[in-house]
Amino acid sequence: MVKEKFRFYAFWLCLICIIVFVIQVVLPGFTEFFLLNSSAISNFEVWRFLTSIFLHGSVIHLMYNLFALALFGSILEKFVGGKKFLFVFFVSGILANLIAVNFYSASLGASGAIYGILGCLVILKPLMIVWAFGFPMPMFIAGILWVAGSVLGIFVPREVGDIAHLSGMAAGFLFGFIFRVMSKKKYERRETIRFNEPDMRRWEERYILRS
Repeated sequence: MVKEKFRFYAFWLCLICIIVFVIQVVLPGFTEFFLLNSSAISNFEVWRFLTSIFLHGSVIHLMYNLFALALFGSILEKFVGGKKFLFVFFVSGILANLIAVNFYSASLGASGAIYGILGCLVILKPLMIVWAFGFPMPMFIAGILWVAGSVLGIFVPREVGDIAHLSGMAAGFLFGFIFRVMSKKKYERRETIRFNEPDMRRWEERYILRS
C-alpha cells in the first residue's frame, strides 16, 4: 500500500484564515455576512456553519488558532493522511457550530475544528509529548486540561465559545476511536496468512503423508 503524500493541508488552511482575516479588516460587512448567528437557522443561511470557521475576531484570536492548527494539524495529517485530516477539521468545525448556534448569539473562529483535531490526537497518540500550558506533558493529560478548562469556562462569563470547544473535542474523540478501530482491522487483515486449499492438500500429500 502506497503511503499518502504529505500535502501540508494545515498550512493551506492557515493561509485561507489569514486571507479571510485581511478581507474582514478591509471590507465592511464581510464578517457580519459570514459569521455564525441565528440567521443560519431562521433564514436558512446554512453557509454560515462553514464560513464562520475561517473568520476571526482579532489578531490575537487568529494567531492562537494559526499556531494550534499549523502544529497539531500537521501532526494529525502525518498520522492519518490528508483526506482524513480534512474530514476531521471540517466535520468537527461544522458539528461544533451546529451546537454553538443554540447557545451564542454570534460566533466565529476555527477553535471548534481545532479542538476536533486535538481530540482525535488524544485518542490516537495519547502518550505523545506536547508542550501545553507552559509544560511538556503527554497528549492525554493536555486533553484532560483542555476539557477541564472549557468546562470551567462555561460557568465563568467570558467571550470564548467553550461549548463549541467541547463539541469539537467530542467529535475528535469519536473520529479518533473510529480511526483506531480501522487501523487495527487493517493491521489484522495484513497479518492474516491465507492458504490456498488445493495447494495445502498437495503439500500435505508430498511432505507429510509420505513421511
